[in-house]
Amino acid sequence: MRAVQIEIPAEIALSLKLPAELMESRLTEELAVHLYQQGLLTLGKARALACLSKWQFAEPLGQRRIARHYAQEDLAEDLEFAYGD
Repeated sequence: MRAVQIEIPAEIALSLKLPAELMESRLTEELAVHLYQQGLLTLGKARALACLSKWQFAEPLGQRRIARHYAQEDLAEDLEFAYGD
C-alpha cells in the first residue's frame, strides 16, 4: 500500500487559526487523535502518525479526556519495543 496524501484547499487552510509552520504537524496530530479515539488506530500507530512519543501523545488525549484503549495489539507493540525484534 502506498502513502496517502490529503489535500486541503487553500481557502480552508487560510481560514485555520494556525501559524503556517505548525499547520502540518498540528493537523496530523488532530487526525491521529481522532483516529485513535474512534478505535481505528492503536495507541502506538496513532502516536507514530503524529510523530510523538508515548508521553507527548498522552497530553492531547488527556486534554480531550479521551480514554486510553489497551488491546492485544498494544501489548504486542509494547513488548516488541521493550525486547526489540
